[in-house]
Amino acid sequence: MYYADEVIEEVRSRNDIVDIIGSYVNLKKKGNSYSACCPFHHEKTPSFHVSREKQMYHCFGCGVGGNVYTFLMEHENYSFPEAVEALAERAGVKLPEQSMTPEAKHQADVRTKIKDMNKLAAGYFHYLLKNEHGAHAMEYLKNRGLTDETIQKFGLGFSDVYRDDLYKYLKSKGYKDEELKDSGLIKYDEKQGASDRFWNRVMYPIIDTNNRVIGFGGRVMGDAKPKYINTQDTPVFDKSRNLYGLNLAKKSKRPGIIFCEGYMDVISMHQAGFDNAVASLGTALTVGQVNLVKRFTDRVYLAYDSDEAGTKAALRALEIMREFEMPARVISLKPYKDPDELIQAEGNEGFEKRIEQAKSGIMFEIDILAHNYNQEDPQERTQFQKEAARRLSVIMDPMERKNYVDSVAEQYDIDAGSLKEAVTRFGTAGVNKVDTTVFRDNRNRRSPEEEKELKQLKTERLLITWLINENALFNKLEGKISAEDFLDPVYRDIVKALFEQYANEGKVTPAAIISHYQSKEEHEKVSAIMQQDFDMEIAQNEKSKVITDLVRSIRHRSIQHQIEHAKGDLVKTGQLMLAKAQIDKLQIIL
Repeated sequence: MYYADEVIEEVRSRNDIVDIIGSYVNLKKKGNSYSACCPFHHEKTPSFHVSREKQMYHCFGCGVGGNVYTFLMEHENYSFPEAVEALAERAGVKLPEQSMTPEAKHQADVRTKIKDMNKLAAGYFHYLLKNEHGAHAMEYLKNRGLTDETIQKFGLGFSDVYRDDLYKYLKSKGYKDEELKDSGLIKYDEKQGASDRFWNRVMYPIIDTNNRVIGFGGRVMGDAKPKYINTQDTPVFDKSRNLYGLNLAKKSKRPGIIFCEGYMDVISMHQAGFDNAVASLGTALTVGQVNLVKRFTDRVYLAYDSDEAGTKAALRALEIMREFEMPARVISLKPYKDPDELIQAEGNEGFEKRIEQAKSGIMFEIDILAHNYNQEDPQERTQFQKEAARRLSVIMDPMERKNYVDSVAEQYDIDAGSLKEAVTRFGTAGVNKVDTTVFRDNRNRRSPEEEKELKQLKTERLLITWLINENALFNKLEGKISAEDFLDPVYRDIVKALFEQYANEGKVTPAAIISHYQSKEEHEKVSAIMQQDFDMEIAQNEKSKVITDLVRSIRHRSIQHQIEHAKGDLVKTGQLMLAKAQIDKLQIIL
């Protein structure tokens, strides 16, 4: 359901952002705003700020921000319409039955029907597993040690051996071919027609944090390849932004979240009482998945397979975790391949002990380094010690760095003084930063034109900041600059909305403008533009000069852009040149 702007604004205005966010995090009043540790990334010093005046939030640590809708979309993984509906219910606002364009209605209907089809498919697969059609699949699950309660809890199922079994079932429920094409459940071939994406497989429903079936994983019964397949990306399923088992793990009373590699690892761990286990969906850990799990915990364990592929996956995961300041510990599963094997062999107590003995990410990485060098060879041992020092040099906290230096020196029989000296040398020389510098110089070097454009964007953004913070500017700027002078299309849309809002209401409400956009990505992009603050305690004549310089710069670039696109129209070019000559005479007096 996509709602009209006036409905969206009524719902937003009746839900105070401080009250909403305060129900999720412990906000503390600080001057004219409220602060807390960010619920979207791990931090010790609060950098998450909420403004009651602007009805917006922003984290200066990880950059997220928006209005009350954005918060629910980010924290609860709601779509925009779902956030509107949740807040309308909270505020007692009755939403209209229909309030959408034909295209918006079509998109909403597609999402709803896919969810309904997934729900029907999950029920059908579970039914097949429990009758004679799924006897061999049930035997497989029982041989893996799963109980009836666990099978029921995870909604496990079976897709029949016939290639069009689900297709016929969903057709019998009234779904049309064009609807089934979007579901990710049915494939279409010009020669062979429709067929099931999943057949003769044990089925694992993928359920999001709002307990909706959004996709499936399937393990083949037999020797066919590939062994596992997942639902392709659909309007309701993005494998890079979801985690298997998180709908259950988020309710766990156990500390932290344990990352595994596969469905069966998660299921067997939950059955054993480790109900905080999750798994990525057939891909290496992604940024979207780290952002997702950060909403629920600040402690992560990695229980990846103990083979070479699992070790590489753990190292990649640690790198991503580090970027998002999410400390992770690595659980050793050796000599067993995966958590399921370990639990079968050593029981719950054995796995609990492994959790207690889990290594920090840094110590795990250094342990891998140690095994890559022959410690009996002086040259290789020296190289290992240099690599270890290089790794430790990225630790910024002096106390933490010292503790790691002492631990590494003791564990690998290295002179602590020598190791500390090497760590300091690498850190001071910036050796650990060389790769980053090279990457920036060789791949992200900006051309003069790009630098000029970036400077212009900063100018446009700064004027928007002034407009939001000092509404009196709208009257002062009337006739001197317009939204069309802003070359960036997003900035232009925002300025146009701000001018219209001020003309109609005599003030601006940034949070209402954010609501014009539908996706979380758009919300955060627009919020980042409008949330800036700066020191307003400057002399009045200085303000006038700052605003005048900004308007002159924007107008100059706008007219120059028009001249470049006049395409030989001499009359228009002449008019623009005359207007350009008048720019330096422009004065804004506050």
